[in-house]
Amino acid sequence: MASHRRPKSPGRTRMSVLTAAAATAVAVSAQSAQAAPKPTTDQLRSQLQQLNTEADQAVQKYDQSQENLKQQQAKVSQLQDQIARGQADVNSRLDQLGEIANQQYATGQVDPTVQLLLSATPDDYLTKAASLGQLTSNQASILDQLRSQEQKLAGEKSQAEQTLQQMDTTTKQLSAQKAEAQKKVQQTQALLDSMTAAQRSAVVGGGTSGGAASRGTSRPPLTGGTGSSKAGDSVEAAAFAAAQTRLGLPYVWGATGPDSFDCSGLTQWAYAQAGVSLGRTTYDQINDGTAVNSTADLQVGDLIFFNGDTHVGIYAGNGMVLHAPHTGTVVKYERMDWIGSIYAMRHI
Repeated sequence: MASHRRPKSPGRTRMSVLTAAAATAVAVSAQSAQAAPKPTTDQLRSQLQQLNTEADQAVQKYDQSQENLKQQQAKVSQLQDQIARGQADVNSRLDQLGEIANQQYATGQVDPTVQLLLSATPDDYLTKAASLGQLTSNQASILDQLRSQEQKLAGEKSQAEQTLQQMDTTTKQLSAQKAEAQKKVQQTQALLDSMTAAQRSAVVGGGTSGGAASRGTSRPPLTGGTGSSKAGDSVEAAAFAAAQTRLGLPYVWGATGPDSFDCSGLTQWAYAQAGVSLGRTTYDQINDGTAVNSTADLQVGDLIFFNGDTHVGIYAGNGMVLHAPHTGTVVKYERMDWIGSIYAMRHI
């Protein structure tokens, strides 16, 4: 006997399968979430510091490339001026030779013997002949020198232009690296934004953009002393005072002031106000001044380099640094041991 039961609807079957699959996916997601706990504040801070170091490396290389590019452009401009002056000199000498040739042609190239006979005295002829020969020799010598100089300058110009093309390519590459580093910082910042204010404070440290520098409470004290609270000399005092006027201004990649800065841009600007010219990047500034061997010997106004030589700040006394930290922050005071490992210290 045939069955009279209604067969199952294909649509219902598919819905049952989809529902089961969705439930499985939710269960797997829940298990994955349980298997990957949120990073601790120490882990987050370590990650942020690493990303900031990578960002500092990218921006310092970018700044160095830009500085080299400016120098190369200045060199090309100087070479072009030299070439123009040399060419004008060559043209002037050629005109003088042309006049001599025209004069000889106009006189019909008189034979020297006839010139001797026509001269008032033999001595008069010999003087004229010697003068004409010497003039021609000088012209030829000068032209040879100018042609050699022109070839040299043209070669230097070509070399400078090739270097500029290479620098332009490098700058574009570094710009991409800069964007990638900024992206890393933003990703970490997004994670920090999802945390409570207390958690964020624990991760980013106890820095402040105001006049009173917070020392923080959850980090170990500095070893080897925290240095003097007095400026090293009038120059360092003036540089530190200038940097203090920039507190609260934003960090901006590649900026050198007066309204925004990157780390080495701030130190360069501050010392410029004190009449001292520092190099543009941390790689330059680390060679300026005199090395400081211990944190106990630090004086207000000294430069401190962190995390390799990728970041620089100005010693503010009592274990504090005044610096332009990284994207998303402002010029502020921070504890030295919050920023990273000290790489070098310099009296300027």
